[in-house]
Amino acid sequence: MIWNTDCEFQSRAIVDGDNVTFTKVRNFFWRTTRDRDENWDDNITVNAEEIKDVWFVVDHFHKIHGLAHTFLTIEFNDGTCLSFSFEARRIKGQRYHPWDGMWRNYELFLLVGHESDLLGLRTNARGNKDYMFRAITPPGKEKQLLKGLAKSMNSLIDDPIWYHSLLTTCNTSIVKLVNKVTPGRIPFFLRNFLPGYTPKVAFKLALIEDWGGFEKTLELARIDQKAMLWDGKGDYSEMIRSHLPASKNK
Repeated sequence: MIWNTDCEFQSRAIVDGDNVTFTKVRNFFWRTTRDRDENWDDNITVNAEEIKDVWFVVDHFHKIHGLAHTFLTIEFNDGTCLSFSFEARRIKGQRYHPWDGMWRNYELFLLVGHESDLLGLRTNARGNKDYMFRAITPPGKEKQLLKGLAKSMNSLIDDPIWYHSLLTTCNTSIVKLVNKVTPGRIPFFLRNFLPGYTPKVAFKLALIEDWGGFEKTLELARIDQKAMLWDGKGDYSEMIRSHLPASKNK
């Protein structure tokens, strides 16, 4: 099977105590959706004890508000920001469409990449509206989340499953993972199937930080306008966080 180059490789995670090594980490630089520098980093190792923050990202890629993509970024104390995105893996020449995703046209895979790639693609190359919220994680749960992502990554390689546009998506996969780490943390909501509405649900459940009420939090969390100023030379992750409130737990 020949895959599209942006999902050509699946990373395998190697867990050794608190150290987690990812064998293939995407590190593309996107000028446009077609003009990009492609690179995959080998064997990136992070330490679960060095997690600084977990971020929940909502990417509005469609004019219908409920249709959106969600993923997680884990920020480490040394400034490393790795993004983890459950996605539909596409063969060469295949494009994603929600309707096609209803009928077993894609495998589900977990992509790990540098935040400047996975989020930069959406903010700068596609020009989408994007929001980034700091997640509230009970002590020690962020470590379990990282290791849970590693386990999910390996499982999808060893035992592939189909992507489904309603039942097995970016957001339902995150919900499932969070509930494995903390059982019952996210109850069943119909809005779990419409990721564009997840910020309000996450806010009500205290899954994300309150930065002055929901509307103010939403206003501060929007990062695409700031990201558009990035010229590819500075630190993307530092730049998009420059206006965000400091963590209340640090």
